Amino acid sequence: MGMLEGSGVWEERDLDAHDYALLCAYTHPDCDADTLALVTDWYVWVFFFDDHFLELFKRTQDRQGAKAYLDRLPALMPMDLAQGFPEPQNPVEAGLADLWARTVPSMSAGWRSRFAEATENLLNESLWELSNINEGRIANPVEYIEMRRKVGGAPWSAGLVEYAARAELPESVAGSRPLRVLRDAFSDAVHLRNDLFSYQREVEDEGENSNGVLVMETFLGCTTQEAADAVNDLLTSRLQQFENTALTEVPGLCAEQGLDLAQTAAVAAYAKGLQDWQSGGHEWHLRSSRYMNAEAAGREPGGLTLPGTGMRFTPRAERARQRGQTHRPHRHVGPSLLPEFQLPYPVSLSPHLGGARPRCVEWGERMGMLRVQPGQPLSDIWDEHRLAGYDFPLCSAGLDPDATPEELDLSANWLTWGTYGDDLYPALYGRTRDLAGARAATERLALFMPLDDAAAPEPANALERGLADLWARTAGPMSAKDRAAFRRTVEDMTASWVWELVNQAQHRIPDPVDYIEMRRLTFGADMTMRLCRIKHGERVPDAVYRSGPVRSLENSAVDYASLLNDLFSYQKEIEYEGEVHNGVLIVQNFFDVDYATGVALVDDLMNARLRQFQHVVRHELPVLYEDMELDAPTREILDGYVRELRDWMAGILHWHRECRRYREQDLRAGTGARPWRLGGPTGLGTSSARITRVLAG
Repeated sequence: MGMLEGSGVWEERDLDAHDYALLCAYTHPDCDADTLALVTDWYVWVFFFDDHFLELFKRTQDRQGAKAYLDRLPALMPMDLAQGFPEPQNPVEAGLADLWARTVPSMSAGWRSRFAEATENLLNESLWELSNINEGRIANPVEYIEMRRKVGGAPWSAGLVEYAARAELPESVAGSRPLRVLRDAFSDAVHLRNDLFSYQREVEDEGENSNGVLVMETFLGCTTQEAADAVNDLLTSRLQQFENTALTEVPGLCAEQGLDLAQTAAVAAYAKGLQDWQSGGHEWHLRSSRYMNAEAAGREPGGLTLPGTGMRFTPRAERARQRGQTHRPHRHVGPSLLPEFQLPYPVSLSPHLGGARPRCVEWGERMGMLRVQPGQPLSDIWDEHRLAGYDFPLCSAGLDPDATPEELDLSANWLTWGTYGDDLYPALYGRTRDLAGARAATERLALFMPLDDAAAPEPANALERGLADLWARTAGPMSAKDRAAFRRTVEDMTASWVWELVNQAQHRIPDPVDYIEMRRLTFGADMTMRLCRIKHGERVPDAVYRSGPVRSLENSAVDYASLLNDLFSYQKEIEYEGEVHNGVLIVQNFFDVDYATGVALVDDLMNARLRQFQHVVRHELPVLYEDMELDAPTREILDGYVRELRDWMAGILHWHRECRRYREQDLRAGTGARPWRLGGPTGLGTSSARITRVLAG
């Protein structure tokens, strides 16, 4: 393929020393010789690409050349081999064409599409790394985890696990939450482990900014060794998430989807293949000259002590796991501690707010949300006083200050319905651990969101009645494509309510990464943003919305708002409701810090996500406009979308400050939450220990 002498990247001794064949023999221990050889060639290719891209574009910081180089590669992965291949222009192109032709004949169209997407992500997100190097910018932890999955290649490796283990995933479950979480937890652990081993090579030699140890070191303001310990703790947490998902969610998925014996065996073989990759990849890192082995085991040449690296459960890791499952609910914590929020965007309110308020309460009454439901004695969660105090029209008036009265009512009613469901599920199904009932109720909600003219059944309760009413008012004018996309966002939100119940039943504080990603769904953010997008019409190509910069823009705004909610709702959720789904509690548990320190860390993360939002607006969107050759009207729509997201964040902050849902006086009066009987007080620790001391402990 031209990758050795004369390539300017490798010579034969480099390839021998890296020993990718050993990597693949470790990570795919059960496959036959021919399969092992082909998989090994894929890894030779991907590591050569990484080094080739480094030499040609990262060291020279040639972004324009890098984009032209990457734009050619998708053509070398045709879905149908009969389409042929363009003439390769370099070793990377030659290798990709050869490997694609040798691999895809034995795989389905679904696998080809998934693997091509993972390969393109791996290649294209190298531009993100290059842009950060050019700007001298170090990502925040949430941004880093998301982008590292794409550029780090582990989702791509998961696709090769399907091939090597003869464990192609059934198309009906390939995109499901359990299998997505398996893949993402696998990916994060692989990448974080690599960051621990490659810190010196990447940061000191190559000038890389994309390394988890450097990200933690910068975010926490701690030493390199303390950052490495924090990265290892996160690595271990992701492995524990993998275990939990494999044992508690995947078997149920196979049964619920009616997979046959062969399909279920393929899913099990896939999970085992990901486990094999974890342990094999760790062993290879210890032996390959690409990273280390020059000194005593467990030490980088530069002196960084590698902790447990997630492959054995150290006392520190065991304490973290124990904390996550022995949390005592209903602890007395007192009023929620709130930082000085640094959101620079002013709030504007719709002039139609006054009329929307009584109409929203009347709608909730008409849907039946203010009375006990037939056959559901625990469903009396709201009354008129509570609903008025929650003041959802105030939130909608800030989210969309230009809304018409009809649009304002519709938005407020969606917020009312989503919050009612979020409050109702724990009351009906949480305390009784009725997960089967929750799943059945969630599946039935889909009947009230028909994609065609099919009639919905008669609603049996307020939640169904409210959804039927909202769907008719919202989806009627939509195109078939928009209707299907919007329904998915509602289904994702309702499925996230069940995810919360499962954690509650296990008495398990969620893993930090899983929490952040699922919090976007429980918050209903995708649903409200989808409504904004639909108002843009068909003028913005779907590829723009799927692009890295736009997803980064949206996710950073959502994370800011959802963590803001966690700060305001801490007393309500921890003291009154016995919740385990709160970002401050997640941080307290992960770092083993007190409440005040947890609040400070969440505030830091919110501000980092806000800075990312601003960075995308200033630097990444203009590049996206040029790269995708967007015309002036499309750019104007996207600039308007940025303003809508600013209003969205400002409106949510204003609503939290003004509504009667989270303040202690509202909680004690039963306005903010049902006044559950509290557990005994334990007192709030007031120590704000430095995070460096915490990490070293």
